[in-house]
Amino acid sequence: MTAAPDPDGAQGAELVITGRITTASNATFLAELGETVVVYKPVAGENPLWDFPDGTLAQREVAAYLVSEAFGWNVVPRTWLRDGPMGVGMVQLWQDVDPDQDAVDLVEPGTVPDTGWRRVLDGTDENDREVTLIHEDGDALRRMAIFDVVANNADRKGGHILAMPDGHRHGVDHGLTFHEEHKLRTVLWGFVDDELRPDELATVDQVRSALYGELGEQLAELITPLELDALDARCERLLSRGRFPAPRGHMPAVPWPLF
Repeated sequence: MTAAPDPDGAQGAELVITGRITTASNATFLAELGETVVVYKPVAGENPLWDFPDGTLAQREVAAYLVSEAFGWNVVPRTWLRDGPMGVGMVQLWQDVDPDQDAVDLVEPGTVPDTGWRRVLDGTDENDREVTLIHEDGDALRRMAIFDVVANNADRKGGHILAMPDGHRHGVDHGLTFHEEHKLRTVLWGFVDDELRPDELATVDQVRSALYGELGEQLAELITPLELDALDARCERLLSRGRFPAPRGHMPAVPWPLF
């Protein structure tokens, strides 16, 4: 595996680790490329996963960014492969979130706001209190949910949704994506069975068409042929059904933990 070119302004800059993000399950570092703050996940620090045996998590993260770019919705922050102090890894532009905003939340049952939010599920928390999982109802999360269906995201936790000060929402941590088998696990089930709008369908079709051009060539270097075929099939299925899917199969529909 070789490192891809750095983004403009960081070409040739030394990657300097400034701290470690200890909440991550794999080795994840805060780093700097000159004056640019980034997240660095070296391949050498990845824990092997029996159900994602092919390639690397770093490659899948970059693949997710490329698909995000094909959508044109800016779901995934700029992500690329490059060398670093611990070898080749994924590098992603750091995002300064708004700590006063939550795109996903747990509330008491019966207190879901009448507008602006979608109910996902009811359950109990670690103190055995009844809670309801909700997420925002808006274009940013609709688009992220569509992206997750196409990318077959197996790990869309609430903490993987970054609430930006301007109202935009970024999605991060896409190492568990693009499996050829159905793996969708997400906290964004509030849109189930909603019809996709014409502009959303057109964008999915745009992504599918791109798979037969440069995007497909780029992804072929990052995921397996079977996974690339499955990506195409998911786009086709979403276009033919024209609505947000519901959970299916025997696997859990949401990741654990939820955040």
